[in-house]
Formats: sequence, structure tokens, C-alpha cells
Amino acid sequence: MDPLLYLGGSLLLFLLWIKVKGLDYVIVHQRWIFVCLFLLPLSVVFDVYYYVRTWLIFKMCSAPKLHDQRVKDIQRQVREWRKEGGKKHMCTGRPGWLSVSLRVGKYKNTHKNIMINMMDILEVDTQRQVVRVEPLANMGQVTALLNSIGWTLPVLPELDDLTVGGLVMGTGIESSSHIYGLFQHICVAYELVLADGSLVRCTEEENSDLFHAVPWSCGTLGFLVATEIKIVPAKAWVKLRYEPVRGLENICKRFTEASENKQNSFVEGIQYSLDSAVIMTGTMTDHAEPDKINRIGLYFKPWFFKHVESYLKQDCTGVEYIPLRHYYHRHTRSIFWELQDIIPFGNNPVFRWLFGWMVPPKISLLKLTQGETIRRLYEQHHVVQDMMIPMKHLQAAITRFHQDINVYPLWLCPFLLPPGKGMVHPKGQEEELHVDIGAYGEPKVKHFEAKASTRQLEKFVREVHGFQMLYADVYMNREEFWEMFDGQLYHRLRNELGCKEAFPEVYNKICKSARH
Repeated sequence: MDPLLYLGGSLLLFLLWIKVKGLDYVIVHQRWIFVCLFLLPLSVVFDVYYYVRTWLIFKMCSAPKLHDQRVKDIQRQVREWRKEGGKKHMCTGRPGWLSVSLRVGKYKNTHKNIMINMMDILEVDTQRQVVRVEPLANMGQVTALLNSIGWTLPVLPELDDLTVGGLVMGTGIESSSHIYGLFQHICVAYELVLADGSLVRCTEEENSDLFHAVPWSCGTLGFLVATEIKIVPAKAWVKLRYEPVRGLENICKRFTEASENKQNSFVEGIQYSLDSAVIMTGTMTDHAEPDKINRIGLYFKPWFFKHVESYLKQDCTGVEYIPLRHYYHRHTRSIFWELQDIIPFGNNPVFRWLFGWMVPPKISLLKLTQGETIRRLYEQHHVVQDMMIPMKHLQAAITRFHQDINVYPLWLCPFLLPPGKGMVHPKGQEEELHVDIGAYGEPKVKHFEAKASTRQLEKFVREVHGFQMLYADVYMNREEFWEMFDGQLYHRLRNELGCKEAFPEVYNKICKSARH
């Protein structure tokens, strides 16, 4: 009984401390307590449930039959909305806190919620080399299944909880994007329920305009119910080379050269200061040198960005062999480097050995429990942005990031942007190499002001004909937004498909200056 009494007494003292200090104070200043005691165990339960569920449904081959029933239910809901007069715009009924985006969509409270419970992998067709999935299937599910049967996605965005629907309607990128482009460029077909309740399939040849308009539309042209995505044969290992580079000009030069080299299956950079970075290049292989194997995804291993930094501190190059799935989710455990602000001691060896198997907490649960106080503090003192810049402007872009926000590390990920007619494409008619610059953390620049500083970055991005990822806070006005993005095809289809009455415009849905 003694241990139980001790535990009960400790819990009582803990609750009294919360009562005295106030819940908001504890959540803001000692957030790691809630994360470690409640969110980490709950996140493990979520993961186990979804993994077992996915495995059982796929093995029982029940997903396609269930899928057809779900599509009909969505059509029924849309037709009922029309019968009721269509007085409100529609949106998915998935709670806003479940999305990986840090933005909280208040439109969920005022729009007609259409329930879409579609999270399964429907079919793997190795003859056509495609996988057909529902919109809420996430990257953790997809890699677990595909890698187990010897296949993978050409572009597999990093975090486990990113969903196919979010990556299609928004965007996705990975260190193989310098060859394959963005996530939308490996998709070969979309199936959508439109504003009139009809089900359509669109490809490059069939309903081509809609196929090109769907990416980046954020669910404002229809409800995505299935996607066909290219798959490629997988190999067991990634041979990864680490190269520390000093001097901004050298960093940009070396990163551009690595990105232009198609012999590199993967290219990524982590910039730790204005003039220091580590550039990583990798290739897939079936063979590994035993003494150079690093299973970086094991729970007790150092966080990946800290491991990479060790090459910079030692000023030496290195080569390692990392299991493919470990490589794909190398930043997952530390949510890139965001987790160090939530659990400051999270990379401590003792914590990793004892509790690392529960990391990371679900981003959705972090959002659900953050409250208005911490949300305001995050907005005022924290940056989460991805800006996509033509590679030729990389040096100017990093300098601008340093001047406006001074956040490090920065994530550098190259991608090839082909010509097209959707919202995002190069200004010319030829493919162009771009780079995604990801800034996640607390700005160190003096007198940082979230809106003014972000607008300065947005202005620079527009001037160099770049793009801003729409999962983050966007402060542009309507005119500036449509200067950055090509809305010609998008607006025409909204008129033709009756979307104006059914769905909000993408600007109204995602931009802070337009959101209610």
C-alpha cells in the first residue's frame, strides 16, 4: 500500500500546486509536465490503435467495400445540404485540432460540417506502380505498409501524422523532391465529390483542368475521397553523407550543386547559423557496411538534427547507412527541432532511454491542449513558416530570413517545379529548381513582431516569384495573395462547378486578414 499512498499523495500535491498557480500558468511555463504525464501516453495509444486498425483492414481486404459506402454517405450529406438551401459554406467535419497545421480554423464553427471518416489504404497495384488511398491515411501508415512489401513513395513527406488529403490540398515536400517535384507531382488521379454531390475522377487526361487545380486549393473545389499515387521499388538502406560547410556563399554554391546532381537520391541541408550548415546527400542501397550503420529512428538515439550538428562541431565529413523508414521519419521524433521548446531536456540520454519510446506527442493533442493563452504567445513569439524560393535567390533569401526573424536551425530542401496551369508553377514555361526554407522556432531578432516580420518575408517571396506554404499563418491581403499564386484556372473552375456557394475561397479560408 505504501507505494500507492505515496503516489496518491504526490498526485494530490500536484493538483493543489495547479490550483494555486492556475492552469494557464502551468500550461505556459511548465508545459512539459502535461506533455510528459498525459500527452505522451495518450499519443502512444493513438498510434497503436491506428496501426492495428490499418493492418487488420488491409489484411481482410475490407477497405474497398467500406470505401464505396463512405463515398455514398458523403454524397448523401452534400445533397441534403443542397435540399436545405445551401445557406452555409461546406467544409470537412474533421475537428481543426486534428490537423498538423498550427492554424486553428474557426470556420469549422460557422460552416456546414460534412463528416469524412476515410483513413484507409485501399489498394497497392504493383503492376501499375500506384497506391490508392483515402484522404486521412497518413505517412506513418503508408510507409509502414509499403516498405513491408518492398515499395515506397517517390516523395514521402517527413512527419508521421501528415495526411494524404492535407498533402494534396496543401502541399508536401521531401529530400527527393529535387528529382520528383512536390507531393502533387507524384499523384496520378484524384477522386472528388463536387458541390452538386457527383463523384468525379480526374487525371492528366480526364478532367485535366480539375486535376491541375486541386493542389493548393485547400478543399475549396470539392471533397477529396481517394488519391492514386506513384510508387517505386524500395531498398533497405540510405547511404547518407554529411558535409559541414562554412560561409554563406559556399553553403549556397554547394547546396545548389548537390541539388542539381540527379545521382543524389536525397538532398537536404540544415543551416545552424548565417555562415554554417551541414549538407546531406543520400542514395538508396540494399547493402550496408556493418560498422557504419546508424538506426537513427530507435527511441534512445539522439535527435537527428543534434546528431547532424555533431559533424559541424567536429568539422568533419561522415558516411552512415540508415534504414529506409528511419531515414524517411528522421525528424519525426523531435518534430524537426520544435520539441526542444516543449520538452527542454528531451534529448538528454536519460530521458531518451526511459521515455523516448513515447516521443513525439501528437501535434493534434498539443493543439487541443494549448489553450488561448499559449496560442497567443506562440503567435507573438514563435515562427513556423516554409517559404519556397527559386534556387538562384537562395543566398538573398537566407540573408533576408536572418535579418527579419533570425531563427535557426533553418531547413533547406530542394525541389523541382515543372511548368503547369495550377496555382503554383514557375513564371516561365520551363521547369525550375526551387528550395523550401523552413523556419521553426523562436525569433532572435530584436523587436520581432509577428505580423510585420512575416509580411516582410512574404513581400520578398513575391518579389522573387516564390510561394508560401499555406499551412502556416499568412498575413497577405487578397491582392498580394493572388499576386503570389496563379488563380486563373482556380477561379474559372469555381464558377463552372458551382463552388462559390458551396465552399469558401481559398484566401478566405487560410489568410489571417480574411478569417473570421
